[in-house]
Amino acid sequence: MKARKTARYDGLAEWYDERFVVDAEPHQPGLLDLLGPGSGPCLDIGCGTGRNLGTIRVSGRTPVGLDYSIDQLGRARTRTDGPLLHGDAAVLPFADASFDTAVSMWISTDVDDFGAVLREAARVLRPGGILVAYGVHPCFNGPHVVYEDDGRRTVHPTYRQSGWHTDMPWWGEDGIRRRIGMSHLTLADYLNAVVDSGLVIERFEEPGGYDIPHALAFRARKAEDLGRLPDRDRGDRFGQDGQVGCGGLGAGARVGGGSEGDGGQAQGRDGAYGNALDETDRHREPPSGW
Repeated sequence: MKARKTARYDGLAEWYDERFVVDAEPHQPGLLDLLGPGSGPCLDIGCGTGRNLGTIRVSGRTPVGLDYSIDQLGRARTRTDGPLLHGDAAVLPFADASFDTAVSMWISTDVDDFGAVLREAARVLRPGGILVAYGVHPCFNGPHVVYEDDGRRTVHPTYRQSGWHTDMPWWGEDGIRRRIGMSHLTLADYLNAVVDSGLVIERFEEPGGYDIPHALAFRARKAEDLGRLPDRDRGDRFGQDGQVGCGGLGAGARVGGGSEGDGGQAQGRDGAYGNALDETDRHREPPSGW
């Protein structure tokens, strides 16, 4: 996947943070329950301005943030003194089996290929590791949906028009979607992307806060038995002797520094772990300002 030179959210970090993060509840509905207690580094894929770093810490884990937007990472720095990396969610700058936990929050509508992001998340998880993904509900939230003033939603027949949408007549003039657009997956596309990642689903949730669901979330685990992975993943990731290889970094990526979380260390593809510079996609969240 060819990386873009400019992050969609660069130039919007201050506006975004003040509108969606500063006065928000400390934890998104149901997220702590999906994560459960844990320890060690947790990769926050598309960490944005750091909205969810505190939730990761409360769960007992050490957050490691990654985002494509340098501007957003600058705001995230005010919420953590831990590792923050500039990198591509679809080409993560980490070795195979680097993390016990990863989260992806509100990114399915902000990346070009959500399936690639899930496959990369599965790659960097250790066997038995968990991924929590939380974001836009494909059926009741998206470019085909109008949020009415009385709480109803109108769903247009454009639901099946998957892909990137740059403008819809019902998007608010000062909303995030009017500024950057959004990618849409049908429910079938979304679920098939999860299946194709090779992860084993443990739970789906439609987090509260709305009578009609606004978000869809799931918890999945990387199979400990390699025989349960799809053949293509086993062929890509493992040699005939079952060993995991660590390839070189992608074009232009640099990983340096060095940091270790509680009870575990995540490694870059060159064996290091710290501040990376690479290309990525942007990822986000919120209910209002659509």
